[in-house]
Amino acid sequence: MDIFDKVTSKKGNLGQYAKQAHGYFAFPKLEGEIGSRMKFRGKEVLTWSLNNYIGLANHPEVRKEDAEAAARWGLAYPMGARMMSGQTSRHEELEAQLADFVGKPDAFLLNFGYQGMVSIIDSLVGRHDVIVYDSESHACIMDGLRLHVGKRFVYPHNDMDNLRKELDRATKWTEKTGGGILVITEGVFGMAGDLGKLDEICALKDDFNFRLLVDDAHGFGVMGKTGAGSIEHFGVENKVDLHFSTFAKAMAGIGAFIACSEEVGTYLRYTMRSQIFAKSLPMPIVEGSIKRLELLKNSPELREKLWNVTNALQTGLTKAGLNIGVTESPVTPVYLSGSVAEGTQVTMDLRENYNIFCSIVVYPVIPKGQLLLRLIPTAMHTLEDVEYTVNAFKEVAKKLSEGKYSNEKFADIFNQ
Repeated sequence: MDIFDKVTSKKGNLGQYAKQAHGYFAFPKLEGEIGSRMKFRGKEVLTWSLNNYIGLANHPEVRKEDAEAAARWGLAYPMGARMMSGQTSRHEELEAQLADFVGKPDAFLLNFGYQGMVSIIDSLVGRHDVIVYDSESHACIMDGLRLHVGKRFVYPHNDMDNLRKELDRATKWTEKTGGGILVITEGVFGMAGDLGKLDEICALKDDFNFRLLVDDAHGFGVMGKTGAGSIEHFGVENKVDLHFSTFAKAMAGIGAFIACSEEVGTYLRYTMRSQIFAKSLPMPIVEGSIKRLELLKNSPELREKLWNVTNALQTGLTKAGLNIGVTESPVTPVYLSGSVAEGTQVTMDLRENYNIFCSIVVYPVIPKGQLLLRLIPTAMHTLEDVEYTVNAFKEVAKKLSEGKYSNEKFADIFNQ
């Protein structure tokens, strides 16, 4: 068999829809200034699909710093991986500020969140160790697990009784192997918007010996009294061993970090292959991240506005009879019942007739027969945006329940 045969015979769960979806439902092009309103296929749409939580993407101070840093340094400096020739005092300064903000002794700057999480897992565990993880963990965690040559035990999403059972299994196994246990969960789960039960997981440390890694990509900058994240929200800073987050959400940038003890930080610097063998983050990104962190810490009014918009959106959708699940964060899912074909038509109706752009999630990412439209509120949205969107969703949900969308025919936007 030619390895390329799969290109036509096994296109994958999502790839099977590429012909109908590409450029519209998948790989759409949003154009113009990043904000609550952008251009899609030549017309303005109200956009609910950007992880620009507190509005830093086009904040004037951020734009100014990005431009000035690019002019000062160019996009090449520093050249080489940090271990070899890419280390600078500004990289170290950003790490120190991140560690201080989240209440850890050390932080290690990573080039990308997805890549970073995969490499953290690969670096920390060996064949004698056991990973215990939440069943709804993000793809970056799942791909890290695939590299683990030892045991891995999964517990049903946020099921603490089952986590206790899996920890008991893991403990018995590591007593034989001499290995350790790493528990992995998320602070905010990015699809459903609910929180990992960090307080209850940390309480299990009284009965079991394990280390805890929390992916707080959607919590950092959003949750907690100061915006330090879900770990601060639960008040478990001293019990979470590894605090991971990305700059791609509230920081509206590129990069990530892992905050931990000094000993673990040093270990990761010298063992994480994705960082040892990768070029250092360019200086404009580092300088821009320092400015973003400064604004995140010193502009609580942005986070307050985000939460005002979030609460209005979620309250409005619920009062309109729509199911938003169990979200406890700005991530706002709207669950509907229908086929993939109906989902494409709902999405097209929202985009073409209501000028609302949001992300659609269908089977196999979620169970067959379910549709998920995910809204990401930001500090850039207004209460008028919320009111309009709630009314639009109420109308399309009614059309769906009345069977006005075909449950078999995939929306063909390109031949309209």
